Amino acid sequence: MAFNLDSGESEGGRRRVGTLSEINIIPLVDVVLVLLLIFMLTAPLMYRGIDVNLPKTAGKPTVTEERMELTLTREQQLYLNGKPLPLGSLEQALRDVFKNRTDKTLYLKADQALQYGFVIETMDKVRRSGIEKLGMVTEPAPRS
Repeated sequence: MAFNLDSGESEGGRRRVGTLSEINIIPLVDVVLVLLLIFMLTAPLMYRGIDVNLPKTAGKPTVTEERMELTLTREQQLYLNGKPLPLGSLEQALRDVFKNRTDKTLYLKADQALQYGFVIETMDKVRRSGIEKLGMVTEPAPRS
């Protein structure tokens, strides 16, 4: 705590003593820097797993399912993974394709010039066909 001595005399020739209420942050900064150093040194050790020698196998690795992508063109044509698809058979075609798949995710690429209603109708058909997750594919905006 810091004291401020006032040069002016008050009653009876005594000096008035007041306190300065300032926070000394130097010890706080010291503690924070020490903690930062400790965490920087111990963090790489926390991410390291247990060392295990894994066995070698001749089997094929697990097959990953290909990403399913539905494309809507400006002319309102549908393509499922690049193959043309009639609009009327969208729901049944999606049911057939996703019948044996574990990952029920479909990515939708729609031309920005399409009417909003057409895109929503298509999304509704996708949901009715049993697709659990529907992702929208976009392009990142150019950085200025």
